[in-house]
Amino acid sequence: MTLDLAFHGAAGCVTGFCARLTTDRASVLIDCGMFQGPKTLKALNYEPFPFKASEIDAVLLTHTHIDHSGLLPKLMRAGFKGPILATAGTRDLCAVMLPDAGDIQESEVRHLNRRNEQRGRDPVEPIYTARDAVRTLELFRTVKLGRDIDVAPGITARYWEAGHILGSASIEVRVETAERPVSLLFSGDLGPGGRDFLPDPQGPAGIDHLVIESTYGDRPRPPVDPASRRRMLANELRAAQKAGGPLLIPAFAVERSQELLADLQILTRDGEIPETDIFLDSPLAIEATEVFRKRGWSPVIERNPFEDLVSGGRLQFLREPWESDRLERLRGWHIILAASGMCDAGRVRKHLKRLLWRRDATVLLPGFQAAGTLGRILAEGASSVRIQGEDIMVRARVRSLDIYSGHADQAGLVAWAKSRQPVAGAVFLAHGEPDGLEGLRDQLLGAGFPGERLVIPTLDERFRLTRAGAVAEAGGARILPAAATRPDWHNARARLMLDLNARLEALPSDAAREALLENLANTIAAGRAVDLAQGALPAAAPV
Repeated sequence: MTLDLAFHGAAGCVTGFCARLTTDRASVLIDCGMFQGPKTLKALNYEPFPFKASEIDAVLLTHTHIDHSGLLPKLMRAGFKGPILATAGTRDLCAVMLPDAGDIQESEVRHLNRRNEQRGRDPVEPIYTARDAVRTLELFRTVKLGRDIDVAPGITARYWEAGHILGSASIEVRVETAERPVSLLFSGDLGPGGRDFLPDPQGPAGIDHLVIESTYGDRPRPPVDPASRRRMLANELRAAQKAGGPLLIPAFAVERSQELLADLQILTRDGEIPETDIFLDSPLAIEATEVFRKRGWSPVIERNPFEDLVSGGRLQFLREPWESDRLERLRGWHIILAASGMCDAGRVRKHLKRLLWRRDATVLLPGFQAAGTLGRILAEGASSVRIQGEDIMVRARVRSLDIYSGHADQAGLVAWAKSRQPVAGAVFLAHGEPDGLEGLRDQLLGAGFPGERLVIPTLDERFRLTRAGAVAEAGGARILPAAATRPDWHNARARLMLDLNARLEALPSDAAREALLENLANTIAAGRAVDLAQGALPAAAPV
């Protein structure tokens, strides 16, 4: 029996994880995530899958986050009818997150099509709708940690605690072959351990092949216990209050928002920060909070730390757009938590547009920011940004507080991988940007893993597996590897527009501005003439 493993997402980048395991008898996906980051990468969300959805027998879902589950409704629309196997926590969170993602798709497409109509362009369709997401939920089947599950002919699975978010799991897959079963372990996203909200990540030892995430593969972080984490957050809050204006926290709606609210509640109760109004401005985060109140029992502290997170008093849940709009009237220090965590969608972009230019405002980034996202651009110190076609100066305090990450750091990843030994075959490094992948590879080499068995797959790369190794098969990627993690021409255009506007304003006279624009127009015209001569453009192409 042949056994193939292909990587259709989060290969060379941190979003869109999707692995396909294929035998002579069955085909199974591990996750089916949405791409985020540069528009070149996000465009893959709209393209056909590199496989036939109708031929997939089942999906094994590690956790809820959109870069792991976000294309499940698209998979269903494309013909998938099999089960989606997930823990109860993951299923409940997907029940609020996937319809919300569908709503966002429909809303963004409505706005885009209005602009396309003005520009004479063809309308586009959403990747999927909220109704598609609801239909997809009918395919979910819940599983329990530590129990064997029949997945497809010749394939069984067992879910292990991953410690990343509520319901997250690493998945052990066993495939029957003519000689003996071959085992694979997919880490999913691994938690850092030592958290009061979630257990430490676990997993089996003695497997044949390991697929491990590498988000922080190049970055060790000093260990931070819960009390130290809250002290560091309190310092940032006091500094934001001293600045005099609002504190905006772009927070992931699932897990990050709930952890921050729980810590804010503790800090306020203990008098570590002055009381202030706190607004959770994300319908998805509000719905997810209800799931955490239901399922957030922590065996570490033997209680549910989220059970008291209810709207009322100084904590307000803003469900309706008009409630969010009213925040524009507020003055002085207050706290707003809004999605998305990487600043690429949702209500947070509206708040960034109105707050980034204010010197009294603070923006606190509490998690990983993928390449090409607005959050990454802000974290890297941009002096101006372009949001929904508008140029915005960055005068606000932009702070990063990397203590709420749900991901293990370099040392945690290496320790988890070593605990899985012996690994008879390949160790695939996925879900990381190039520096993270290479950094983790170097550390695993130093930890005694054979270099010839450490594999960094590229997008859509396929491997023929045996118990002892992996051989790459021929195949073509949908985009070049470097395009997944670097700013693309869309980012370059936005940067050019910002620089052009700044330069025009800085010139001493209208004559100088006209001369600059004429030079640019001549450069564009010369380039067009070359393209026409080479047949790269039709004669009627617009200038």
